[in-house]
Amino acid sequence: MFGLRHGLRPLSSVISRQRQRCFSQSGGGQPQLLVSEENGVRQITLANPKTRNALSLQVLEELHSAVVEDTPGLRCIVVGAQGKVFSAGHNLKELTSKEGRNYHQQVFEKCTELMLALQNIPTPVIAKVNGIATAAGCQFVASCDIVIATDKSSFSTPGGSVGIFCSTPGIPLVRCVPRKVSAHMLLTGLPLTAEEALRAGLVSKIVTEQELDSEVQKTVDAITHKSKAVIALGKKFMYKQMEMGIEEAYREGACVMVNNINMKDGQEGITSFVEKRKPIWSHTDE
Repeated sequence: MFGLRHGLRPLSSVISRQRQRCFSQSGGGQPQLLVSEENGVRQITLANPKTRNALSLQVLEELHSAVVEDTPGLRCIVVGAQGKVFSAGHNLKELTSKEGRNYHQQVFEKCTELMLALQNIPTPVIAKVNGIATAAGCQFVASCDIVIATDKSSFSTPGGSVGIFCSTPGIPLVRCVPRKVSAHMLLTGLPLTAEEALRAGLVSKIVTEQELDSEVQKTVDAITHKSKAVIALGKKFMYKQMEMGIEEAYREGACVMVNNINMKDGQEGITSFVEKRKPIWSHTDE
């Protein structure tokens, strides 16, 4: 369970089998991050629309803690936001010269740590987007495993317009979308519509605002009905093989497949298919 850092306070109503916390508070006393977990699904909500859900250093730290905390039954993480802006990226007030280069370095090091964690943790992470994701907010979306967005959402990397090129947001972006699309986004700062983002590969699926919750739940259910150990193995190799040449990927992939088949849940899956019954997963990597 998360420690109560930075004056954090538990929500007053804690539902049975559900853990909830408010994280850091803004100057107005409002929590900036809400986290709950129920039935193996962790919901993380950026909750400070007044700042356009800016990713301050404190929010980055708490987002990282919320993402990497491992609980035995955790199967999926869903990250959403309150308001019309998913996240406008870094808090520019923290990037003035008075903060100093060392502080700036802390911000970008913590941001890098968060973005890499989204990929490196074994748990699938879904971005639930209903609005604007810009700069480091777009970077966060691009770093998630799955992105489900409403048709009114948009995505941009407009840092050059305020004199700060989106160099780090471009890192996951260029690994998600074709080069010409990423270059257009980074060099012009112009946004992609949800439909354009879907065609480019930045978004997994687009739905209406009314359909967003049900579509996310459908995706969560599809993940949680599978073996936790098999999904973890698959996510790890999915990203690992992206950095390999095709021959090396096939060699490594064959070994992964053989190991998977000989896992307890691999054999359970085969046996249940033959016996025409639902599998009973152990969720272990035995």
